[in-house]
Amino acid sequence: MKAQAITPPARATRTAMLSRRQISLLVLAAAVPLIAVLPLPDFWIAQLNYIGLYSLTCLGLVLLTGIGGLTSFGQAAFVGIGAYTTAWLTLNTGISPWLTLFIGLGITAASALVLALITLRMSGHYLPLATIAWGLSLYYLMGNIDALGKYDGLLGLNSLSFFGVDLGQGRGFFVLTWAIVLALAAALLNLLDSRAGRAIRSLSSGAHMAESMGISTFRYKVIIFLIAALFASVSGWLFAHFQRTVNPSAFGLKMGIEYLFMTVVGGVGHVWGALTGAALTKLLDDQLQVLLPRLIGTSGSYEVIVFGIALVMMLKYQPDGLWDFVARRLPHPQREVDWADAPALPESAKPAAGELLLDVRAVRKEFGGLVAVNDVSFQVRAGEIVGLIGPNGAGKSTTFNLVTGVLPLTSGAVAFRGQTISGRRSRAIARCGIARTFQHVKMIPDMTVLENVALGAHTRGNKGVLSAMTRVDRAEERSLFKEAQRQLERIGMGPWLHELAGNLPMGPQRLLEIARALCSDPALLLLDEPAAGLRHKEKLALIEVLRQLQREGMTILLVEHDMDLVMDVCERLVVMEFGTLLMEGTPREVQQSPEVRAAYLGTEH
Repeated sequence: MKAQAITPPARATRTAMLSRRQISLLVLAAAVPLIAVLPLPDFWIAQLNYIGLYSLTCLGLVLLTGIGGLTSFGQAAFVGIGAYTTAWLTLNTGISPWLTLFIGLGITAASALVLALITLRMSGHYLPLATIAWGLSLYYLMGNIDALGKYDGLLGLNSLSFFGVDLGQGRGFFVLTWAIVLALAAALLNLLDSRAGRAIRSLSSGAHMAESMGISTFRYKVIIFLIAALFASVSGWLFAHFQRTVNPSAFGLKMGIEYLFMTVVGGVGHVWGALTGAALTKLLDDQLQVLLPRLIGTSGSYEVIVFGIALVMMLKYQPDGLWDFVARRLPHPQREVDWADAPALPESAKPAAGELLLDVRAVRKEFGGLVAVNDVSFQVRAGEIVGLIGPNGAGKSTTFNLVTGVLPLTSGAVAFRGQTISGRRSRAIARCGIARTFQHVKMIPDMTVLENVALGAHTRGNKGVLSAMTRVDRAEERSLFKEAQRQLERIGMGPWLHELAGNLPMGPQRLLEIARALCSDPALLLLDEPAAGLRHKEKLALIEVLRQLQREGMTILLVEHDMDLVMDVCERLVVMEFGTLLMEGTPREVQQSPEVRAAYLGTEH
């Protein structure tokens, strides 16, 4: 038996997402050779070349900053590594530029990895400051090394040639540059539409949610930092052979800020925003340098003032960039459902009814001198719905976080299916078979319901970033989406499959979290105040879902303030007060307890 389906509001028919993406790429790919043969002035071909070079670095910033939430001002330094590597090697060793590309990528990856391991554990403003320091350090390093020509740089590089054909600085170079731009844009789109991409998109929503899904947030931060650095290095390699000279001025902090400016203006959260921002900024910069001195009557870098004002206005009135203005007016695409015949994901062995699943033994949590949880012990057996209740401030959510590894224990131990799990990270605990929801709903608003739920199955897949970028992960993706659809239909959310999660009312949002947790194939489901903010009919739907899950053998530990719901669905209650265990018993025993009534209602004295 499945929960009654909740019907979403009617909406217009949509086109298939993958088809529209393919059409967009095909149109752009066809435009590149067309532009190359059109009788455009060489000046405009050169402008398009610069736009392509800037777009490569901005694509990396879309992934790093717009999707991953990591702000970097140091991307120009990675451009410099790629440029100086090919310049020095081709001038001093005669190595083919096509080989120096890969050598530069290797050096960039090594330096980016070292920098990532040092800085990516920082939070707040410390990471941007660290990237500024990195950019400045490399700029002055490049400007003070004799072998690199100091601030004069390296001169006399050869242009690129392909099978004996000199690409020069015009149309041949244009075709190469934009072929690389479109290939990397397609790879980035593929990545974002994958298991790894969903993990990357979860980074900006907070580590707790991602880690509870079994995702190593630090690992994915390092990955996107490396990808952004490699994109910048490719731009530097092309830049060196386009300019045929390399000096530090093109790789300083000023350019690092400009790359970020381009990305923000175009749309830092959109792949096509990178190209939009690079094009608009480059074209306006050139035009303003000519027009403003004429209008003002004196020379000067007035375009910087205009760009500063434009950025302030953009952040106030269009903070998601120009491409977001376009994207919001396009119909949101519906994914093509092509996984009906996909193989089901393997499932773990489930515990027998009555088996001891969770054993919480004298857990204690101190915050300085405050004891939030004071030696609390209780057990949960397979097939039960156990309620963890108590007044506000009783320590329920803290106990939840101790069980799931979000907070470390001060003392005590937690065992799951006979194995001690206390001391493990939350992602390791999730892989053991424990899934959870949150007191405040945590989801990714700009992903569909289906994609949000598929995130819960992250630990049940194994395809990585390279498989995603080259799109050889499609078989696994179909199995993941099939499982996500099954769990949504299991709790009556099937009709919401392609709706953006940010458009959901509170009730379906709570059910989405439950479906996402179920997608990880758990043996124990932890629900943190799932009825909070729900209306009466939504609570009735939730009660039916919980009863159905119990009939199917799911074990549930429930933190909830709604006593009607708790007394209706729970077989046993654990009552806490001021961080201590007040009592444990059946709902009837708890209702009749004078201590519990005093804890909730107070006493006369």
